Amino acid sequence: MTGKKSPYGLFAARKLRRKRMKFRWSQREFKVRMLGLKKKYDPLEGAPMARGIVLEKVGVEARQPNSALRKCVRVQLVKNKKVVTAFVPRDGGILYIDEHDEVIIEGIGGPRGRSMGDIPGVRYRVVMVNGVSLKAIWEGRKQKPRR
Repeated sequence: MTGKKSPYGLFAARKLRRKRMKFRWSQREFKVRMLGLKKKYDPLEGAPMARGIVLEKVGVEARQPNSALRKCVRVQLVKNKKVVTAFVPRDGGILYIDEHDEVIIEGIGGPRGRSMGDIPGVRYRVVMVNGVSLKAIWEGRKQKPRR
């Protein structure tokens, strides 16, 4: 048999595994995972959530074809002092957040950990304010604690 690219036979396993590994390095996801790039450049350092202090409230303009000011907050993370922008979900959710509040942020769930929908450059969203769920405050089930 001529022209066969892959080795075959009883003792070919090592060669096949090495060959497969060589090709896997050309895949983006594999390379990022193996080199630990997510942890290296991620402000949350690989954690699912992070605590931070609100520095200011900002309005981020939505991408085309939408036209809106998406309500966001600039948050300084407690663990490494990095500053990120986090989206505040729900109608009027921004009204329950003040400057210097302590918030918990999580990834917004876009493709490959990037920004979601029409909000450019915003990768995180607020889930808790001063230790209370933003959803619970919004629904009126709980009061936001004073700090």
